[in-house]
Amino acid sequence: MELKHRVPMPTTRAEAKPGKMSFLKKELQRNKYVYIMLIPVMLYYLVFNYGPMYGLLMAFQKTYSPVKGILAGSWVGFDNFTMFFESYYFWRLIKNTLILSFYSIVIGFPAPIILALLLHEVRSRWFKKTIQTVSYMPHFISVVVVVGMMKTFSSLDGGLFNVIRDFFGMQPIMFLAEKDMFRPLYIISNIWQGAGWASIIFLAALSGIDPQLYEASKIDGAGRWRQLLHITIPGIMPTVVVMLILRLGAVMNSDFQKILLMQTAPTYETSDVLSTFVYRSGILEGNYTYSTAIGLFNGVINFSLLLLANSISKKVNSTSLW
Repeated sequence: MELKHRVPMPTTRAEAKPGKMSFLKKELQRNKYVYIMLIPVMLYYLVFNYGPMYGLLMAFQKTYSPVKGILAGSWVGFDNFTMFFESYYFWRLIKNTLILSFYSIVIGFPAPIILALLLHEVRSRWFKKTIQTVSYMPHFISVVVVVGMMKTFSSLDGGLFNVIRDFFGMQPIMFLAEKDMFRPLYIISNIWQGAGWASIIFLAALSGIDPQLYEASKIDGAGRWRQLLHITIPGIMPTVVVMLILRLGAVMNSDFQKILLMQTAPTYETSDVLSTFVYRSGILEGNYTYSTAIGLFNGVINFSLLLLANSISKKVNSTSLW
């Protein structure tokens, strides 16, 4: 008796589709509350992040009229970009933006890491919690209040900075009107306000290091310095690299609000950056198309730097955002 075996036919797309649909249906039913909570988040990004990207069309137009709409303007191609590249302010804006970002990375970026490493070495719990609380508090102070404090401290009439200068026999000066003092004040105030809060993520990374590594190193005779070099720093290095990549992706972005509040006419030479120039051109002067072109140029540079930093990090130490 001859047995006949049926050869299984390959699954077609029409047959595979119901399986995928049933899986999707089960997934939605199983986690429906999670997806419901996701809806407001998706709407937020669609409305406030992706929706405004439609306005980038203004960068390639001559004029913009809020009444007629974006598409009613006449198209000029890359004329707005060319005008910006050939303007007097171009190199000054690029230089000031890069210098502030460079100082923020070289001086400001290591500050929360160092603070986290110091707090990690503290053995007294109450002292550690006290320092953490004190260092976190400036983060919750408004930027307007911080700049107001700086103006008060730098006042000619009894300001703390000028009192210290007078103690050492120096003449009082208007700190916020001195172009050479803008960058130090900006960087130092940023560190004071943000280092404590930024150290939280590094403290979380430090808490994830296996304590057995420290115990084994003590048995081998390693002191705290060698533990720091060979266990602690390598343990948080992936977190440091990821945060550095994100920071490099915003090199062309500065704290617009703080710079605008600190800025005075005598300090334009060192304080005028791309974001403040976009504000003056677009909001104060009403040149929407020109300011949109500058903002788009800024965004493209940031995105390119983010991709470059991520690819370099992925090749060097296999740590990346994606």
